[in-house]
Amino acid sequence: MTESVGLAFVHDVGSGPQGSDYYMPESMAAGGALFDMDQDGDLDIYLINGARTHSDDEGLPPLRNRLYRQDAGPRFVDATDSSGLGDAGYGMGVAIGDIDNDGDEDVYVTNVGNDALYRNNGDATFTNITAAAGIQEDQWGASAAFFDYDRDDYLDLFVTHYVALDPSVKAFDNAGRREYPGPHLFHGTTSALYRNNGDGTFADVSQGAGIASAALRGLGVVCGDFDEDGWPDVFVANDGQPNQMWINRHDGTFEDRGMAMGVAVNLFGQAEANMGIAVGDVDGDLDMDLFITHLTGEQNTLYVNLGGGLFEDRSVVAGLAAPSIPFTGFGTAFIDYDDDGDLDLLAVNGRVRRGLVHPGAAVPAHWQGYAEPNQLFENDGGGRFTDASSGAGPICGRAEVGRGLAVGDVDNDGDQDVLITNGGGPARLFLNEYERGNWLTVRAMDSRLRRTAIGAVLDVWIGDRRLRREVRVAYSYLCSNDPRVHFGLGSAIRVDRLAIRWPDGTTDSISDVPANQRISVAKGSGQWRPE
Repeated sequence: MTESVGLAFVHDVGSGPQGSDYYMPESMAAGGALFDMDQDGDLDIYLINGARTHSDDEGLPPLRNRLYRQDAGPRFVDATDSSGLGDAGYGMGVAIGDIDNDGDEDVYVTNVGNDALYRNNGDATFTNITAAAGIQEDQWGASAAFFDYDRDDYLDLFVTHYVALDPSVKAFDNAGRREYPGPHLFHGTTSALYRNNGDGTFADVSQGAGIASAALRGLGVVCGDFDEDGWPDVFVANDGQPNQMWINRHDGTFEDRGMAMGVAVNLFGQAEANMGIAVGDVDGDLDMDLFITHLTGEQNTLYVNLGGGLFEDRSVVAGLAAPSIPFTGFGTAFIDYDDDGDLDLLAVNGRVRRGLVHPGAAVPAHWQGYAEPNQLFENDGGGRFTDASSGAGPICGRAEVGRGLAVGDVDNDGDQDVLITNGGGPARLFLNEYERGNWLTVRAMDSRLRRTAIGAVLDVWIGDRRLRREVRVAYSYLCSNDPRVHFGLGSAIRVDRLAIRWPDGTTDSISDVPANQRISVAKGSGQWRPE
């Protein structure tokens, strides 16, 4: 649907007229966001771009990120210039969150070099407040997430950093051709944690919180209560190194328990090339499982939550190991594409080292050896998956250099649509047209804070079945997603009960909610209203 809805964006790696210099960030970028920039009730699109790095580019206009505002239809209009969101750094990823509790979404951009924080002015324009906010990020930023780690009602910021890049390092393949350098040629770096001071500024608390205790090659990040103690934790996917599970100790500090909880390495005790992260309850046992994408020759890994703060690698049993080995996965998400009530899985693929050209690789010559098709896996309801890619249509039928994946109901018709970003290629929007069941979409709002309640846990009961979802926007790879919570209901025409556990531990419960509608629930109201 990309061209027909006016989304005319092609990611530019900034390689110059002489072709690629095999600058490593070209092979890792970039992400995008689905968010409501103007509070009109529909999702707009923000896409991250590269920057000019070649000496022959002098005098050319800078490359910039692009913002597309959604009009009715859906149709998208390029609003970059009027909005002020045309950041010109070498872009990687984006995080979305309301940092000042004023009712609109602010934007954080990770770059290779200086990151940028943009405050939403509430009139469809943004102001760069990076310096004024006390943000000093000049490393290679990757994924980022807003979350309230200290439960003071203000969203804090976690930023993963990749490698200490040295552009003079060059790499070659076995045939002696230039190739993108691998991460093993560089030292890792520490992630960063910024505490929101509540006055428009942030304080770097990485050292005191313990986050800066290990220098690894961070890529993906998700936040959630993984030890079920009521406080948000942080999971970081590290490239070629053990993952980190930063457990919140309730006193402003974190402890990495990744190894003890079973999510640092795979079943064989090996660290893998961890990149994108999906999180959700795949087996219906009311806790959050983790799925990580990996490099060609490795299997993508499903860590099933056993409860009590323990996880187990069940990739093989779940049917997700073998199908992933030929591919390099990046963006990924659990989505209920057919609204039957269980979470299916989408993985976006694209190599970082050239290989044989896939049939149907519709990319420029430089990228043909890197292009791969995406994969869709259908859940049987118990956490076992079947490869459904062959019947998925264009989303899995075209080979490109897939990187970012963002999920949301773009056309507000009750199903989950998909935005995919491709390295050196076009962003693609796929509207969901599958035959599907009934559904319910919920916006969990904290009216006092004037924002979505990031970290809230929502349960619905339909007959003897109970489904759990969480309010989370930061997952996948370099992307931000729809903050509304989506439930597929199958044949059920109503929800018997909806319960929300808010981030502060208080709860609301609502009975008898009709299906097939978008609703909003304000904290403490005990009521729903249609959107």
